[in-house]
Amino acid sequence: MKVELFVKNMEVTDRIKDYVEKKVSKLDRFLSDIEEARVDLAYVKSARSAADRQVAQITIRGRGYILRTEERSDDLFTSIDIAVEKIQRQIERFKGKRAHGRGDGTPASEVVPNIPEIEELEETPIIARRKEFTLVPMDEMEAIEQMALLGHENFFVFYNVNSNAINVLYMRRDGTYGLIEPKLG
Repeated sequence: MKVELFVKNMEVTDRIKDYVEKKVSKLDRFLSDIEEARVDLAYVKSARSAADRQVAQITIRGRGYILRTEERSDDLFTSIDIAVEKIQRQIERFKGKRAHGRGDGTPASEVVPNIPEIEELEETPIIARRKEFTLVPMDEMEAIEQMALLGHENFFVFYNVNSNAINVLYMRRDGTYGLIEPKLG
């Protein structure tokens, strides 16, 4: 198995390199046909929480499959350890799915007996809360400021004066903002 190491916003020491090699090379014990393992390590300065700045992402490729996991913590070695544990659990689930298949090529529709149709009960979704608020016309930069001032971390709904439409501003994982501009279809 070939182990590739990629880093972003950090220096790779021999200690880190050896640690990754040692941990990831053990994955071969769980699944023998792994062709390559890619380990991406990053220091994300713009993470919302200081406990999420050290990121370890492991991707393994084999014949006909790709398994990937990502873990964030405040310590790089902890991120690596937890990511390796997660990928081991994914491998176990993957092996179980392959081992318990029918294998003879018969479709599931032929194996499962015909089940009579059951009339579905119509349930109306329950709206637990309604909220009304007045939209003040503003541009995108003002919306970002308002979002920060109000302490909204996930999203902010506003009337965009530039596009004359209601927009949704949201915070992305990498610390940048996204803008949803709905259009009637």
